[in-house]
Amino acid sequence: MNTQPLTFTHHKPFASFVVKFFILCCALLTLNGCEQKQPVYQQQLLSLGTLIDITIYGVDDKTAQAGIKDVEQLLERLTRDWHAWRPSKLTEINRKLAAGETVTLDAEGEFLMRKGIEKSQRSDGLFNPAIGKLIGLWGFHSDDWSGNKPPAEAEIQTLLAGNPQMSDLVLEGNQLRSTNPAVELDLGAYAKGYAIDIALDALRKRGIKNAIVNAGGNLRLIGSKGKRPWRIGIRDPRGTGVIASLDAHNDEAVVTSGDYERYFEYQGQRYHHITDPRTGHPARGAIAATVIAADGLTADGASTALFIAGPEHWRETARGLGIEEAMLIDDKGVVHITKALMQRIHFEQETAPRIEVVD
Repeated sequence: MNTQPLTFTHHKPFASFVVKFFILCCALLTLNGCEQKQPVYQQQLLSLGTLIDITIYGVDDKTAQAGIKDVEQLLERLTRDWHAWRPSKLTEINRKLAAGETVTLDAEGEFLMRKGIEKSQRSDGLFNPAIGKLIGLWGFHSDDWSGNKPPAEAEIQTLLAGNPQMSDLVLEGNQLRSTNPAVELDLGAYAKGYAIDIALDALRKRGIKNAIVNAGGNLRLIGSKGKRPWRIGIRDPRGTGVIASLDAHNDEAVVTSGDYERYFEYQGQRYHHITDPRTGHPARGAIAATVIAADGLTADGASTALFIAGPEHWRETARGLGIEEAMLIDDKGVVHITKALMQRIHFEQETAPRIEVVD
């Protein structure tokens, strides 16, 4: 698969099986008894409506601090431009599309719209950033959703009747228009993935070759921690510990969408922010979906689509999106995992969950 100053709401704001990733950063300083110690720099930022953890290995503090500053400025700019409900570039795009106007996009906007249309098509519409009105109706276009209650079913059905789809967008070069005034874009289902991609690019420009950027479970890494790969822990979606871990490759993204981060409870039921565009309600059947891909944008969008597809259809959705390494935990606690990911992962719990491996 989504969050506050920029709440990229998933459907994830912009802004987790398995679910919101965190780094098991241990033994970073001493690689072996006779190896010279290498510097490690860690810092935490608040941006994109979540905590951003940055770990940099093997450079001096001055270089690391300059890289962190670049990332901070970049994320602040993304927050201003693509916020789903505060005045931003995105809200202006939505206003013009609703009025039937054509929007001239900058290079970043064209890239994000093109990717959104492509991912929606390849997931049979399960990935659908055009349902911003539904996400807002459920109260997730807010910095505080804790006191929410479900909207009236009649309101949900009214928005569903408009049938907003990414296929309603017409993108010709950098010119964007919509054939459906019901479309309201919310990029939360893939914007944080995009953010970690360009954050790593910024660090590379500083000559940093070994780093991790983790935006609330949207994680991308480059390089390694010396002679060993980065070890990534996958959080238990219904516990406080780690359910599994894996050694990450040189350059890849690991992203989880889950029902445990942005949600409210009403009359004993949990209502999370990942909205099924077919029903207008929070997606049911899964509690977390994890995807490993070459870049954060792809992994982020795919984890949202797999979560919505649920345990019956997640694998075919993954195939449509070109995803080979993925895992989904259903609402009964069963882990559904591709063979490719099973070959890499290690389940940490003494009592392993029930696991179903698929090709």
